This record gives sequence, C-alpha cells and structure tokens, in this order.
Amino acid sequence: MNSGKTARRPLRNLVTDIGMRAMNGGHRMLLAVTGGRLGWTIGTMQTVELHTIGRSSGLRRSTMLTAPVHGGGRYVLVASKGGDDRNPFWYLNLLAQPDVELTIRTVTRPFRARVASSAEKAELWPRIIAAYSGYGAYQDKTEREIPVVICEPRP
Repeated sequence: MNSGKTARRPLRNLVTDIGMRAMNGGHRMLLAVTGGRLGWTIGTMQTVELHTIGRSSGLRRSTMLTAPVHGGGRYVLVASKGGDDRNPFWYLNLLAQPDVELTIRTVTRPFRARVASSAEKAELWPRIIAAYSGYGAYQDKTEREIPVVICEPRP
C-alpha cells in the first residue's frame, strides 16, 4: 500500500516542473520586453541561456540559468532544480551530449560541459554559496548531491 507521501510525489513533481517552466518563461519575457536591458544578471550572478540536445527527442532545448561563478571563459552552473529530489532535465541532456552552447548577452558560443570533480566542487561550492546562499538551502532540502557543471569553451 502506498503511503500518502508516495502518492503525492507525482503531483509534486508535476507542480515543480510547471513552476520551473513558468520561471524560465518569465525570465525570457523579461529579456524580450526590456530588449535585453534587464535579465542578463540576477544580483551578482551572470545569467546564461544553455542550449542542449534532448537526450530522447534529439531536438535543441534551451533553458535560462544563473552562472554563480564565471571567469576566464568558463561558466559554472548548478543543477539544483530548487532542491528537488530529481536532477534537472537540462543536466540529464548534457550528460548524454556534453557539447552545448551558451548564450551570454545575445552572443552564442560553443562549450563543452562536464561535471565538476569532488575536489573542484569543494573548491567552487563556497564561491557558489557566496553568490547565492539559496544553493545551500537547496542542498539541505534534498538527499541528492547537487551536481556542479563546468562549461569550458570549445573551438
């Protein structure tokens, strides 16, 4: 017999996924209505549009994300999904196909995405939390180890 918590999980997952899509749509709308004058940063964080290839569909997918740590052409993304117990779809896509593109302030460039090693994550995590403390709360909310993704330029 399913517990009430297990029975509510599919509905909670659906609500989370719809909420993520709505936030993404709102972000895109802000960029569109302001002609790109607003929305390319959130606080101190750079925002990027990540373009992946759908692991099942083979279609180009894109999502707006923050890059709490960036520099030297490298962008760091956090696969938090707001502390959900599931990895974000964009993360699963880049695991299947690590050649991605990032749009930064209307310029789209090719990158290679990879999951940070444990040592890299340990070095990056304090900087990620300093940029947005919410990432720490997301990690506390889930038993899943939130992956950190490093995107480096490719030719």
